[in-house]
Amino acid sequence: MASPLVSVQDVPDSATLLDVRWQLATGAQPELYASGHIPGAVFVDLDRDLAAPPGARGRHPLPEPDDFEAVMRAAGVTNERPVVVYDDANGLPAARAWWLLRYFGHPEVTLLDGGLAAWLAAGRPLSDGDDGPHHPGNFDAHPGGMPVLDADGAAKLGTSGLLLDARAPERYRGESEPLDPVAGHIPGARNRPMGDNLVDGRFKDPGELDREFQALGAQSGASVGVYCGSGLTAAHAVLALEVAGIPAALYPGSWSEWVTDRSRPVATGDEPGPGVTAPAVSPD
Repeated sequence: MASPLVSVQDVPDSATLLDVRWQLATGAQPELYASGHIPGAVFVDLDRDLAAPPGARGRHPLPEPDDFEAVMRAAGVTNERPVVVYDDANGLPAARAWWLLRYFGHPEVTLLDGGLAAWLAAGRPLSDGDDGPHHPGNFDAHPGGMPVLDADGAAKLGTSGLLLDARAPERYRGESEPLDPVAGHIPGARNRPMGDNLVDGRFKDPGELDREFQALGAQSGASVGVYCGSGLTAAHAVLALEVAGIPAALYPGSWSEWVTDRSRPVATGDEPGPGVTAPAVSPD
């Protein structure tokens, strides 16, 4: 299995570069792209381009294939050229682009390990303004390139496999829920916060990640799935698992979809827990 990561030194000259800078509090950050980006990179808006409108399927549902295909073609993505995605936020928004491109069938997409900070640390230049795509895109989007879970599949993994919750510990425990109407976690899920995948802004080495995931239950032959709040941070976890050589399914709707059905059980506290059918109450 080829690594989903690429170093600054190994970015192919022929690569299509996608800048996916985004923050939860502010959304997409095109102004940062305009003030300085990797030469040739095209800006992609996570909320607009990498998700369908929020609703019953969660806060960041998967985009429709035709919509995603059109966005990628407008960004210059082709079936033949490699794609490199990056951000300035520890890989979280870029991992969403990586996962979607893989899910929709692109054969060669990697995430720039260390992101824009690594590029600058290597003494590489930035460009300002809007570079735009340097070549027309012909990407064909065909869903199914990465495994996914629905709510029933996530519930099953909580009892028969390994289901990881990639949110912050206080959200997993149900002590705080700033975004969704119910606090807690899917019964049986184990907490693995996104930050545990990184050291100094870069992904840990494959051996270390493998040992840590195995300690959580990702032994050989185990089915592994990941969720978070709305499917973004979970993509980062799927990427980290792939670095470790462990295939994993993503629950795209994640917690924001799970809680739309108040009959689904909710667990709280440090342990995976059996959950209760009565909905938890979100703290103020």
